[in-house]
Amino acid sequence: MLRAAVSAGTEVGKKAKAVMESGGLVSDDIVIGIIKENLDTPACKKGFILDGFPRTVAQAQALDQELKKKGVEIDTAVNFKIDDEMLYDRITGRRIHKASGRSYHVSNPKYMPKVAGKDDVTGEPLIQRPDDTREKLGKRLQAFHAETVPVLEYYKSKGKLFNVDAGQPNKEDIAKQIRAGLGPV
Repeated sequence: MLRAAVSAGTEVGKKAKAVMESGGLVSDDIVIGIIKENLDTPACKKGFILDGFPRTVAQAQALDQELKKKGVEIDTAVNFKIDDEMLYDRITGRRIHKASGRSYHVSNPKYMPKVAGKDDVTGEPLIQRPDDTREKLGKRLQAFHAETVPVLEYYKSKGKLFNVDAGQPNKEDIAKQIRAGLGPV
């Protein structure tokens, strides 16, 4: 939703873009406003998955309040557990095809493009997102450890936390864990 707001060039999107490009995290007010706007859209009628939100206990509590007004609540909070150094390798080595979102990796043979730096389908150049650098990821990890780890405790105390071993090399094995943790959909 943040990236969509940035792409659309909305006022909120412009504010979010400046923060994201500097490697920072978007403020609670901006993020909660975007979430509130989207809860009533047709895309959310049967449920939704939030990726990277809530980041703080205040956001989790605000989300719970908004959902309560609608008579619903969060079913499960999924925590992707991974070692920080492994995360650095994965994020800084990621390359994407901007138009489609297809993702590749520069050093993992299973996910490398057939031709270095080119999308397998279109042959167009791959890019590294501006926030996928070691320096910017370091800032995000500092914030994660300070602000988001308490969110895990918040959902754990409610019996809603599900941990996934995201350090596995195979995306399909991680996906199986997620499906098992979320149950029948």
